Amino acid sequence: MFRFENPEYFYALVLLPLLALAHYLWVYEKKRKLKQYGDPALLKALMTDVSHIRTEIKFWLLQFSILFLIIALARPQYGTRVDTRKRSGIEAIIALDISNSMLAEDVRPNRLEKAKMMVSHLVDNMTDDKIGLIVYAGQAYVQLPITSDYVSAKMFLETISTSMIEMQGTDIAAAISLASRSFTKQDGVSRAVFVITDGEDNEGGAVAAARAAAEAGIHVYVLGIGSPGGAPIPLMGTGRYITDESGNTVMSHLDEDMCREIANAGNGNYIYVDNSSSAQKKLDKYVDNLGRVEMESSIFSEYDEQFQGFLLLSLLFLLLDAIILERENHVLQRFTFFTPKR
Repeated sequence: MFRFENPEYFYALVLLPLLALAHYLWVYEKKRKLKQYGDPALLKALMTDVSHIRTEIKFWLLQFSILFLIIALARPQYGTRVDTRKRSGIEAIIALDISNSMLAEDVRPNRLEKAKMMVSHLVDNMTDDKIGLIVYAGQAYVQLPITSDYVSAKMFLETISTSMIEMQGTDIAAAISLASRSFTKQDGVSRAVFVITDGEDNEGGAVAAARAAAEAGIHVYVLGIGSPGGAPIPLMGTGRYITDESGNTVMSHLDEDMCREIANAGNGNYIYVDNSSSAQKKLDKYVDNLGRVEMESSIFSEYDEQFQGFLLLSLLFLLLDAIILERENHVLQRFTFFTPKR
């Protein structure tokens, strides 16, 4: 496996186009000033020892020297040994509703942000488990394949927003079915899908999908977030709310009966999410109660530094830049390296 230990140094690559721009602006300005002295062809004949090609060569040697120096500073490394470690954990996939109604603010700061905070807390408590992320509205997509890389999981979680899926709706069945197909093939692992939703199942079939998941040994938990009494859906940045064709404010209601039915069919539990911390405690409890079994994870445990070659290339190009003069070398012109044929 190849990686860079300090990839932040690649930001310095922006120097290369800036230097190129400055160089060619300097060349342009130099030519413009020379034209003020006389005919360019005549000036070229008078300045026989000036080499424009050498100037270009020296500039690009310096550019390559900087490029290889930046790569060396980023510390390229190559994984040399793979360790297979035994881990005792579960596989969990979060199916997160990102329809526009998740912007309702009956749960603070809003339903979506509250859900993301709960998932983030869940990831923080994981050690040997694997987690995946699925987002859904009128369609369902895998946001993060199941992994034990918790840093990536939290990074992908932060990027989730309601704008990721244009097709509105709440297709819970599609989310559960996709989650059921997204687990690893390892036998004997405890698997669970945590469906987070705030509305009604617009497409239908969610109970059947949960039942099919349960038959495959997958537990389906449902987290209902929002108010059963309903809440308006804000239009972000406008201070107004979504209205129907008649101009009435659209209210998003949590269907708790539907959530319980899906959870029961999926051999799981229903959790009501409000502004308190009780839902988080229940979620952590259900995760802890899932049976953990040993899983194998392959990781690269040793990495060899590969920066030395790039550093040598940088020094080589820098040395060539220093050796090559901008003017013709009259000393070398005294020597004849090749005898022309008669």
